[in-house]
Amino acid sequence: MSVEGGTTLKVTDESLAQAARVIRDGGLVVIPTDTVYGVACDPRNKAAIDRIYRLKRRPRYKALQVLLASTDQLDELGLDLPSPLNRLSAAFLPGAFSPIAVARPDCTLETLADTADGRPGTQGIRIPNSALCLAILKATGPLAASSANRSGDESAQTVQEAVDAFGSEVDLYLDGGPTQGHVSSTVVKADPYARDGIEILREGVIAQNVIRKALHLNGGGLGA
Repeated sequence: MSVEGGTTLKVTDESLAQAARVIRDGGLVVIPTDTVYGVACDPRNKAAIDRIYRLKRRPRYKALQVLLASTDQLDELGLDLPSPLNRLSAAFLPGAFSPIAVARPDCTLETLADTADGRPGTQGIRIPNSALCLAILKATGPLAASSANRSGDESAQTVQEAVDAFGSEVDLYLDGGPTQGHVSSTVVKADPYARDGIEILREGVIAQNVIRKALHLNGGGLGA
């Protein structure tokens, strides 16, 4: 069964299958996450990514995150988590932690942040702490995503707020009920020259001191 632009469906096995088809065909889907509603697409599809930027009126220098169901999906995308981000991810994912992964030469993503000095591209990732969102991601595969609002407006916490923002310009809306609210994730990249080997680009719900303390648990032997 096809969907018309602006269709809103409750999250069911059938609507998840429809969402997967929309994503595969280069469309846009609004989904609930563990914080706010997001507008999402196939992170390998440049035309779909361009649609998100136009829809949101988002500056191109602001990269999109990639949402994953598991860190196991990093390898298939051609991404690596450099040390010590791999250890921090073992501690804080799923959750409001956004490590900056590094692209390998075989990376297929169209969402990579450009680097001017010839170093590998980078990609912020997230594994939402929401069983509903993880079920969506297992059905669709990894998604490029941004909050479901026009740039500068308040993020949508209900599916209706997202519909009010985008209307029929989005192919499918998945209604998962109200989300928890405007909670920013903590964005961290690896930097061998910085304190503890990391740079905190944005301090969000996970405080900086909590991140740094985790690095020194068990003598720094946290996780793999």
